[in-house]
Amino acid sequence: MDEMVLLRHGATEWSTAGKHTGRTDVPLTSAGEEQARALAPLVKEVPFDLVLVSPAQRARRTAELAGLQTYEVDADLWEWDYGGYEGITTPTIRETHPGWYLWRDGVIPGDAEHPGESAADVGARADRVIARAKAAEGRVALVAHGHFLRVLTARWLGLPPADGRLLKLDTGTYSRLGFEHAEPVVTTWNAPVT
Repeated sequence: MDEMVLLRHGATEWSTAGKHTGRTDVPLTSAGEEQARALAPLVKEVPFDLVLVSPAQRARRTAELAGLQTYEVDADLWEWDYGGYEGITTPTIRETHPGWYLWRDGVIPGDAEHPGESAADVGARADRVIARAKAAEGRVALVAHGHFLRVLTARWLGLPPADGRLLKLDTGTYSRLGFEHAEPVVTTWNAPVT
């Protein structure tokens, strides 16, 4: 693999409101669709040999609007399963759990369908995606979610999954992971398309 390009999906109603959006399949807003279209010039730069996209409609729609018409859906790219915190904002969680911080405190269990994940659980999925990307030839694109891509980047750098907390990532942005002297590095981070 030469390079991995990370595209965070465009804005949704929940992401704009600050709600934890793990497995709830919310669509892009019109602003999110514009963010996705703005990624098209970046995608057309050089062809990709492998494109992996989260099953969520917000990620698939971002890929399509950005011009990535041919892709594989990979369930490992789903966003963090927030369990009982799904759809809830951090300020609301802090009303009952003062000082709560996802990266340190984790989530409370949800229901059987969405039991919640630890940072280590998300890290294990990220490791599988990285292994798959490294086995590809040339350039790889991933279209996924903010917290997941932050964990993936931490793992790319050989850091613990919870160190994804150090990497803020906005909607509708792109990042690049590559190599320097055969060592994994971040070459571009959280870049808006201008």
